[in-house]
Amino acid sequence: MSGPVMIGHLLLEKLARQVQTRVPETDLIMQAQDQVVAFMEGGRDEGILAYIYLFHAVMSLPVIRPGDTVIDLACGPANQLAQIARFHPDTRFIGVDASPSMLALARGTLAANRLDNVTLQQGDVTQLTGFADQSADAVICTMSLHHLPDTAALAATMREIGRVLKPGGGVYLADFGRLKRAATQRFFAYDRQELQSDQFTADFLASMRAAFSTAEFTTALAEIGSPVHYHQTALAPFMIIGRSAARHPIGADLAAQVKASYAALSAGHRRNFDNFTRWFKAGGLELPCNVK
Repeated sequence: MSGPVMIGHLLLEKLARQVQTRVPETDLIMQAQDQVVAFMEGGRDEGILAYIYLFHAVMSLPVIRPGDTVIDLACGPANQLAQIARFHPDTRFIGVDASPSMLALARGTLAANRLDNVTLQQGDVTQLTGFADQSADAVICTMSLHHLPDTAALAATMREIGRVLKPGGGVYLADFGRLKRAATQRFFAYDRQELQSDQFTADFLASMRAAFSTAEFTTALAEIGSPVHYHQTALAPFMIIGRSAARHPIGADLAAQVKASYAALSAGHRRNFDNFTRWFKAGGLELPCNVK
């Protein structure tokens, strides 16, 4: 990202008093082929989102244990889910998504990664009718809650998380936060325009406009019924995270795998990962293990 310009936008965010009105996405389920392809390509190992996927995979480590059953809400093409599942070969993952197109891509992702610890299920995250009460050890959802139509749907999703989660279960939820200034939203959407497709840029901006506010997100977290701690990037909630308390320590083998995954990133992605890590650390959230 363009560091000095970004800092300028973040300082203006800190000082701004106005509040942007949320603009829900036109298509709540991503079905258009150009949108689906743009999202899928951005999440490939060499794609523009590679460092973000590793970041969330690392941040979610403390809430997932070997032997768990973990539900990934709105898993999309499963690029993020595949990254997380590789770190936890002894854990069972269930990816849930409402879009048949996304699930078709997800099946290809899982096959390409030769993952046999992940199954997929079509479903509505606001009504997890295919899951019994207290049937999951952990629930995760990354960069997808902004697709929900309104705060009522967000609250319903959180209540469903609380219903299917076992006592003491793990939670990791990450998404964009709604920024105060339209100019800041456009900066983040267009900052790396030369590296992304026009469709990706348009979808990025739409996602930022559809993001829930800090107050809306934290209010909804309370619906889970168990403690989930809120975190955000420093100065402004470009990204927000809800994470439960750690459920187990990160062993040496897993830590070594994390370091190998970080080393496999391109130099540019490692730089972006480091910058993003510092941004969250300045907001009070540190990585649960070293990546270097």
